[in-house]
Amino acid sequence: MPSDTYPGVAFVLIQHLDPNYKSILSDLIRSFTRMPVYEVTNWINIEPNCVYIIPPNRDMVLRDGVLQLIEPSQPRGRRLPIDIFFSSLAQDKKEKAIGIVLSGTGSDGTKGVQAIKAEGGMVMAQAPESSEYNNMPLSAIATGQVDYVLKPEEMPAQLINYIAYVFGKTRQVTSKFECLMKNIFNFLHIKTGHDFSHYKYGTINRRVERRMAIRNIENVDEYVRYLEQKPAEVEALFHDLLIGVTSFFRNPEAYEALQEQVIPCLFVGKYPESSIRIWVPGCSTGEEAYSIAILLQEQMDNFDQNFKVQIFATDIDSKAIEKARSGLYPANIAADMSSERLKRFFTLDSDGYYHIHHNIREMVIFSEQDIIKDPPFSKLDLISCRNLLIYMDKELQKKLIPLFHYALNPGGFLFLGPSENVGEFINLFDTLDRKSKLYIKKGGHSSEYFLSIGTFISPSMKSEARKPSGNVPVEIRPKLRELTEHAMLQYYAPASVLIDEHGNILYIYGRTGMYLEPASGEIGMNILSMAREGLRSELTTALHRAVINKAPVFHPRVRVKTNGNFTTINLAVRPVERNHDTTTWLNLFLVTFEETLELEQIETEEAISTDAGEKACETDVDVRILKLKKELQAKEESLKASNEELTTSNEELKSANEEMQSVNEELQSTNEELETSREELQSVNEELGTVNIELQNRVAELSQANNDMNNLLAGTGIGTIFVDHQLRIMRFTPPVTRLINLIPSDIGRPVGHIVSNLLGYDRLVEDIKEVLDSLIPKDIEVQTKENTWYLLGIRPYRTLENTIEGAVITFTDITEMKRVRLKESETMCRLVAVAHDASDAITLQDMEGNILAWNPKAESIYGWSEAEALSMNVSSMIPEGRKTEELLIVKKLSRAEVLEPYRTQRITKDGRIVDVWLTATSLVNEAGEVYAIATTEREIKLEDNEKKSPK
Repeated sequence: MPSDTYPGVAFVLIQHLDPNYKSILSDLIRSFTRMPVYEVTNWINIEPNCVYIIPPNRDMVLRDGVLQLIEPSQPRGRRLPIDIFFSSLAQDKKEKAIGIVLSGTGSDGTKGVQAIKAEGGMVMAQAPESSEYNNMPLSAIATGQVDYVLKPEEMPAQLINYIAYVFGKTRQVTSKFECLMKNIFNFLHIKTGHDFSHYKYGTINRRVERRMAIRNIENVDEYVRYLEQKPAEVEALFHDLLIGVTSFFRNPEAYEALQEQVIPCLFVGKYPESSIRIWVPGCSTGEEAYSIAILLQEQMDNFDQNFKVQIFATDIDSKAIEKARSGLYPANIAADMSSERLKRFFTLDSDGYYHIHHNIREMVIFSEQDIIKDPPFSKLDLISCRNLLIYMDKELQKKLIPLFHYALNPGGFLFLGPSENVGEFINLFDTLDRKSKLYIKKGGHSSEYFLSIGTFISPSMKSEARKPSGNVPVEIRPKLRELTEHAMLQYYAPASVLIDEHGNILYIYGRTGMYLEPASGEIGMNILSMAREGLRSELTTALHRAVINKAPVFHPRVRVKTNGNFTTINLAVRPVERNHDTTTWLNLFLVTFEETLELEQIETEEAISTDAGEKACETDVDVRILKLKKELQAKEESLKASNEELTTSNEELKSANEEMQSVNEELQSTNEELETSREELQSVNEELGTVNIELQNRVAELSQANNDMNNLLAGTGIGTIFVDHQLRIMRFTPPVTRLINLIPSDIGRPVGHIVSNLLGYDRLVEDIKEVLDSLIPKDIEVQTKENTWYLLGIRPYRTLENTIEGAVITFTDITEMKRVRLKESETMCRLVAVAHDASDAITLQDMEGNILAWNPKAESIYGWSEAEALSMNVSSMIPEGRKTEELLIVKKLSRAEVLEPYRTQRITKDGRIVDVWLTATSLVNEAGEVYAIATTEREIKLEDNEKKSPK
């Protein structure tokens, strides 16, 4: 920021810091700004024109303008401090929040960027080409939510302009302003085909103003003209209006309620071949749809049985749908779910992104759909429309809630966001969980039944739940007895049968053998085919009327033939009433066979006898007419029943036709999905072509590098052999063939099998194994039969990943060096012989006076042996009176000055002081520095003392 500018906002810097070291970031920042810089302590109020820096090993949030430090909830390596702070900033400051993502690794900050944008804030990101580590900026930009992509030096000016525009003006809504907003809605509708006029005004207004701030446009009139001239800005505004904030298992408590109270119910009454259908409108980038798919997969794993699941996930944002289809998410989703779910349903790629597993991806069908104008899906078991209705006005909500009711099956579920509800449509939905916003479509299941459904599939019943039998799903059986007994108690419990509307027997109570018998043919449990003679026609007619009229039907005094005799019964077919304690997803009917009382039986028999007597008196013609009339009456009743059935069938066909139209629309959506998949496959094919070209280039580069390496190894003249762990030859250079008999076909053979030209050295294999075990290089001088010397070097073969994959053996020609060394050795031997046999004392001392050499004559003159002298300093042999003079001489010698022999004194081992003539010479190294002093000392005898000077 410019040093002379105070923008009037607070700056908070969140950085990934090492938790084990004290941060010096505050001191560094102070040197670049005039604003006060603080390392945050807990519960600190933020002030404008100040800089606040997060301390190490802490996460930080902003609540009510106060910075609060919290202990990190995740281990190091999985912490997302930027996401945590950005999310709290968005919640606290709403549209006043500004987020800036700078250079960094990983994807931290991506979710926080989406949270800021959802509240109408502004986001900047550093241009990736200017970033040392561009992962964080790239991840933020990939969301499509970044307003400015700038280099760091360009950010201050743009930030100051934005702050001045957004926070520096007060705007009032006028009728003219509303008219201009209608123009903007028209532009959007023409360009995108989507109508935003029924979205909440405050949301639209904030996003329009933010676009104006980004374009530095002062008033709405000018912005409308800009939209008219720049169609690309209409598209940009459209994407800004889309709310793309979502995450896996958002509001975890609500998803726990969904998992416990709803997910098990979706499988009740379902066969494996039947479909579970779910609709997720406003799915954004797919996290919500995949979350529900994960819950369904977990439930199917509990059942140990697979069902066909179709989750229709729709949105008007084509870019979000593309991302959802890819099933690719950044590493920060690890904070949204347990590590177990992450490992089970996702795969981590080499770039640090998570891929959704194929079985979860196959459950979800993504397509573009405008919930306002496009037809809805139908026959749904669950609709999850979370955090979409809150952006729409009341008028639009009143249209969508009944739409959801139409799309759901009886007893279907509606899952809304935490700030949403069904409003005035309580007549369409019962509340299952008020806190979690779970609702049930009325006319199906009651809320009490589903509140207890969690115990429906108990552990003891799991085996039964997995083995359906007959025509009725096994999950119904635990409730049938309860339903039957409840109805029977109301009618004194005669022999009864519980059936469905098709006559399939679900439960039998009492002894019914007098009225029903097994029918011939395949085994079946249909009451109409099992009815005995005299009962079938009345039972068929009664059941049909009960199904049509939804009312009880009675047939008194029905004569049923049993074992050659006729029994008179009262037949009743009653619908099973639904109440708040029991319910079902089928239309059930209770058939009762009530025997008549004994008095009624006698009257019936007498009537039959009387009729028989009268008939005996009648002519055969009268008998025939009476019989035909009864048959005609029965046919009329049967015809009437058939007509009613035909009417019902027509209505069902009409309903089926409507359903087929809905299915056709779904198939059209699936076709679009397949078309998109084809385009994606074409894109993948093009990418594979590009990758193939890159691989060919890599092969060419590798071939060139291989040639360069071969020439390099050959040009050095150093023989080299590469062996693996099994000591098999992998490669060798031409010069090594002069020492070891190698040919190209020897590659792959053990190096110990090859004959060498070396003299006196046969430990090559053992030495290689020793180096591989200890990883310590080894150098050995070896000689060939041609009297040539080589330095044999053995070193571990290390890869770029620092792993050992064998050894490298080198042979360096040192023949010339050996000759020079031999000459130097011979010369040194001569010098040693001269010094040893000299008649003068010869010594060598370093510049500190430590004695380095001492010949026998020195031992004879001074009395100290060579071993004793080498541990002494020459200063111990100089009398106290001469030490100053000797120090001056040493200084001259250190400057490499040439001195004439001089007379001096030395102290012997027995304490005597002897006079000596001393010749001192400086020894100089190649750099011209004096490193030692050589002295030749001759003892002056008594007769010499008498002389004035030596000749």
